[in-house]
This record gives sequence, structure tokens and C-alpha cells, in this order.
Amino acid sequence: MRTIPFRQALREAMEEEMRRDERVFLMGEEVAQYNGAYKVSQGMLEEFGDRRIIDTPIAELGFAAIGVGAATNGARPVVEFMTWNFAVLALDQILNHAAKMLSMSAGQFTCPIVFRGPNGSAGQLGAQHSQAFESWYANIPGLKVISVSNPYDAKGLLKAAIRDENPVVFMESEVMYGDVGEVPEEEYIIPIGKADIKREGTDVTIVSFNKMMKVALAAADELSKEGISAEVIDLRTIRPLDAETIINSVKKTNRLVIVEEQWPFASVSSEISYRVQKDAFDYLDAPIRRICSADANMHYAPNLVAAYLPDVPRTVKLVKDVLYMKK
Repeated sequence: MRTIPFRQALREAMEEEMRRDERVFLMGEEVAQYNGAYKVSQGMLEEFGDRRIIDTPIAELGFAAIGVGAATNGARPVVEFMTWNFAVLALDQILNHAAKMLSMSAGQFTCPIVFRGPNGSAGQLGAQHSQAFESWYANIPGLKVISVSNPYDAKGLLKAAIRDENPVVFMESEVMYGDVGEVPEEEYIIPIGKADIKREGTDVTIVSFNKMMKVALAAADELSKEGISAEVIDLRTIRPLDAETIINSVKKTNRLVIVEEQWPFASVSSEISYRVQKDAFDYLDAPIRRICSADANMHYAPNLVAAYLPDVPRTVKLVKDVLYMKK
């Protein structure tokens, strides 16, 4: 199977859907003439023209509103935010219009729109450019929230998102655009709302998503050197949450560790922990443990960036804690 970069997988998903459906278009800051801030849309202007690859002003609220209006009138926009940190300015349109359109119109209007872009920390970018937002958007009824970790899932789920009749929030990562992975040349779609077991195991379940999957998988590799078998689940979709896959895994391993790049309060791991204790409490042989980003603002200094984010050593330690292994 061929291997391609993450950014190319996203581009192919959009190109294939734009060739299939003339209602699909891309809009955002620098997506056209500059080929995208992260070169995700490279070459798309030449193929589709400036009526379907549209450069916007630096005004997230404004162009998000144009996208919502277009979606409710029959188009299928893909709105790229240069970062989800900037999309805070567009939250009114996402929360109060896109997410509520179907219910407020009593089913008369759908809003088939995809909001996509990089999310979370990308190193020394400071407090205002390093935030992870999956739990924010997953808290909103009417939105579907996807957060991908590899090129294969990115392409299959972005195609599914573009075809969905509901507004979809699609989270990527700036530091993963150059990651290379296997992606088939033939068309495929990954269903929204289905987690994926990336590694099977018997001793502990590790759940993660987006770039923290690298931490989870690396921790599983380290644990295997000590004879510990970790099952690693990539959520892929945050809302709707595939609790069934997690619970079935916990019933097998009897232990759960969650790794996520969110602030700990009211996070994705909070919801997972609630679901597991409600539906699989009797299968747990240890308390659920989690590792999140620090409950603080991100700082610029490299040592503070490292201290802020989940890492492999702390994940390994948590797994050993739930296994009651001696220090």
C-alpha cells in the first residue's frame, strides 16, 4: 500500500468529494493563493477555481457565518480555521446557528458543514495558541466531533464528515501534517462514531485520540518490554462517543487509563470515566486513571511545555499504578 503525508490525505478527501459533488467548496484564510497555511489545499485552486476554493479575510466569525448560510441553502462548505484557537471568535455561529439549525427549524433546515483545522499544542506557541477544544465542542448538542491521529483515519473520516447532513467539527494537529501513513488509492469511508482498537492487549486498556495516540502507543511499547500487554483504543470520534468499544475492552482487561490533551476539568476523560463506572463498574479491578494537560495555561518555555503535556513516562507510571506494581 502507498504511504502519503497527513496533509495529502486530507487534501485527497476534499478533492474527491469536490469532484463527486459540485456543492462542496472550501473556504478559509490562505486556502487558495497560498495553498493553505499548512499546504493542505495545495493545488486545489488550480483545479477547482476561485468560486470553490475561496480565500477569506481574517474574520473567523464572518466567514463561519457565510458557511452556515451556504449550508442551510443547499451547499456543503468545508470551513478551514488556521487554528481552533482562532475559531473561538466563530463560536457563536458554530454553537448558536450551525448546531441548533435542525432543532430550531423543526427539521426544516439541515446544516451540512465541516469546520476543520489544527487543534492543541504545537510546541512553543504560548497560552493563546496551544489549547485543545474537543471537550468544548463535544458538549454541544447538534454537533459531531472528530479528532484524528493518522492519515488513513483522516481521509476516511473527512469524507464521511463532508457527506454528513449535520455540522461536523474536525480536529487535526499542526505537528502531524507531515506524518506519513498507509492510505489506499481506492475510495473508502470510515463511519463516524466508531472507535478503533489500534493495538490489542489483555492487562490494561489505554484510551486516547489525536496526537496523544503517539504517547499511548509509545507507552504500550515500553510496557511490553516488561511483559505488560496494553490494549490501545483510538476514539477517532469524540461525539458520538463509542462507549461500547471502551466498555468491552475494560471487561477484558479490567483496568483503564485515559490519555488526552485537554484540561482535566469536564474533559473527554471525565465523560469516559462516568460511562465506564456506570456500565462496567463490576469489571474494574482498579480505579480509572487519566493523564491530561496541566490545569493551567500553556507557557512558552520548553521545560514548561514539556511539563504541561502528557508524556510516555507518566503514562507508563499510571498503568503500573492501576496494575498495583511496586515502584
